[in-house]
Parts: sequence; structure tokens; C-alpha cells
Amino acid sequence: MIDETRTAPEVRSVHEPELTAPQADDGVPPEAPEAEAPEAQAPAVPAPPAVPAPPAVPAVPAALAPPAAPAPPAAPGRRRRLRTVLRWTAATVVFAALGTAVAYGITEQERTDVPGLATEDDGRWVYPKLAKPVLPAGAIDPFDPTNEAQIHYADLGSLLLPLPAGARPDKQLKGDRVPAGRFLAEFPDHQREDLEQDLIDGGLRHVVARGWTMADSTSTRIYLLRFHSVAFAEGFFSTNLGGAPEAVAPLNGVDQVAPVDESYPFAADILSTNRHVYGESEPGAVHVRHAYITAGDTVALIVQSRKGTSAAVPFHQTVVLQNQLLG
Repeated sequence: MIDETRTAPEVRSVHEPELTAPQADDGVPPEAPEAEAPEAQAPAVPAPPAVPAPPAVPAVPAALAPPAAPAPPAAPGRRRRLRTVLRWTAATVVFAALGTAVAYGITEQERTDVPGLATEDDGRWVYPKLAKPVLPAGAIDPFDPTNEAQIHYADLGSLLLPLPAGARPDKQLKGDRVPAGRFLAEFPDHQREDLEQDLIDGGLRHVVARGWTMADSTSTRIYLLRFHSVAFAEGFFSTNLGGAPEAVAPLNGVDQVAPVDESYPFAADILSTNRHVYGESEPGAVHVRHAYITAGDTVALIVQSRKGTSAAVPFHQTVVLQNQLLG
């Protein structure tokens, strides 16, 4: 068994010899000086003899060397400073890497894909934050499995899309109930009589409407028609308004039957509703776009028109948001 307490051989210290006056080699005392110096001078002291170097210490094998003494613990203040330096160094490295990645990502993206950056205006309107109205106590959602008639128990006016920023409200369509004749006024004279009779026979309860005009003269009207049940609503719609590749009843200002608007973002559809979007292929002096939405017991008509060209983006945006409120 190896004794780990063994150390290197002790090195004996060499003491310097005492300094004495020099003695003559022949034993004869030195001659007296011829004359006395005014003051006695101390005899010159010769340099002491060289001290012999200590013997070399033999190297200790690694296996027999004592373990190295542990370094004294750093002072608390020094440890805190060291941890702070390490944390800031690590944070600097991380932030530098993230900054490089973010900068690369932004340069690789289209500006319209980067949130928070100023992007080119695409024509969308600024609507207030939307929220579905609170249902009366004990009422259920129109698309709840137990609501077989798919009735909207919320006030119908609260389901209308609010005015966007900068809109001038239509004084006749303020979000309140309107006569059925106001809805029928969107269609040519020769179609109104049949439509009116189908509304009476089809269980129409009431109509609400809202309209506005934007600074570029684009006019928007939204009508919500509530029936006694989903069966009545879908019956009136399929018989008179749409459900085919071309709108059955053209609106005022539409010279030809309007085809389906293929540019509408179909990914924005709501599963519980159906929407039909139309746009004139050859608009006249006034460009008219319109859409129908069926949602349970309610049918919506959205009309947007403008002299010259009616932009597609705000129209699609309006249809999508109104669809979300009904669904």
C-alpha cells in the first residue's frame, strides 16, 4: 500500500559562517601604519565565501506526489461579478444569433408578410373590432345540435356589420328594422311583385339594414332577412335569389346576369353558412358587386356599387366579416 503522506526529502538549510577579521597566512601580525590617521578606519571586510548550492531535490514520482491543494474559494463579490459577466456574455451571443436570424428572415419575406411593418395599402377598410352579441339568458347558439330550426336568438340588428372608419352613414339604413319594400327596391320593378309574395308566403319575420358611402363614392348596403326557420330561409333563397352558377334575380344596375366571382377567397368560408358571391363581367356606368349569405333562419344580401370600377378587396372583406358575424 502506497503511503500518500510521503513527501520529498527535507532540504537542510545552510547557515552562513560568522564574519571575522582576516588572519595572515604566515602567522606574523601585520605591520603598524607609519602615521596615525586622524580617525580610526574600520578594516576592509572581505566578501564572504560563496555558499554552496543545496543538493538537487530528486523528482517525486507522480503516483507518490501529494494531491494539489484546492484553490481558495473566490470571494462572494467576485463570484457574483463573474456570474454577471458570464450571463451577459451568453446573452450577447444569443441576441446576436437571433438578430442575425431575424434580419435574414425579414429580408427573405415579402413586406406584406411581415407583421408590424408598413405595407402597401391594398384597399382594405378599417372596421371596428368585431364580437358576436351576447345571447339572452337561456338561449342557445343557432347552430347548436338541439336548435333544429337554427334560429338566431340575438337581436338581428346586432348581427349587422358596423360602419368602417371614414364611412358616411346612410340616413335611411341605420341598422334598424326597415320595411320589406326597402329590400325589394334593390331589384328591378318587374321582379318585385313575385319576390314580395314569396316573402309573405315564405314566413318572413322582419328585415334590418345598414348602409354607408366611402370617400371614393363606393356605396354599401347590407340587408338581413329573418324567417321563421332555416327551411323557410333556404326555400326563399333557392327559389328567387341564387344557388346557381349565375344569379337568378339580377340587381338594379346590372345589365347582364352576374356570374360567380371566382376571385373571392373561398378559404374564408364559415362551415355553418353558405355564401354566393357575384360580380359583373361587363359592368356599365355603375359597377355592381353583390353576395348572398344563408345562415340558419337568416338570409343576407350585400350590395356594393360605384361609378367606374368597384374594388374587389373591400367587397370581399365586407362579405367575409358579415359571414363571420352570422356564423
